[in-house]
Amino acid sequence: MADAHASAHAGGRRRLAIAFGITAAILVAEIVGAVLTGSLALIVDAGHMAVDAGGLLVALLASVLVLRPASDRRTWGFARVEVLAATLQAAVLLAVGLFVLVEGIQRLVEPPSIPAGGLLVFGVVGLVGNVASVAVLFSGRGADFNRRAAFLEVLGDALGSVGVIAAATVIALTGWQGRTRSPPSSSGC
Repeated sequence: MADAHASAHAGGRRRLAIAFGITAAILVAEIVGAVLTGSLALIVDAGHMAVDAGGLLVALLASVLVLRPASDRRTWGFARVEVLAATLQAAVLLAVGLFVLVEGIQRLVEPPSIPAGGLLVFGVVGLVGNVASVAVLFSGRGADFNRRAAFLEVLGDALGSVGVIAAATVIALTGWQGRTRSPPSSSGC
């Protein structure tokens, strides 16, 4: 029975490691995209991806620590690590949300010009990677609190990528970027 439990945890760690690798790669791509396009949507999604990459890393570490046995000093072992990891993720998401609020208000006052084509490319890259991570984490999502939180974080990222794609589509089709309307560029970028 203990071998089956250890094998399940090893599979969960492997899935978390794969999802972390995918998320870290998307994070790097979105940072590059945010710098190249100046898009708040990509900045926000990159911030969320940074939180999720950190959260997946914390979940991965927690999945290792939780297997440590209890001791005289730690009668619960490291079982509480999962709860602390989730709390840390929530605090970082709050900080990212505050940054987005401030940046969004500044952009309402002075909106930048965003190239729709570049925004769309990075949004699609993010969505493909997020869907891959969702697929990797899907089967183990209910195994424990740690993996469920990781699954929900990645699912939230996929929705964020859909938002980036929607913003790029609106800009490409209407030319609207939050200020007076300008016609879409003929090059699509």
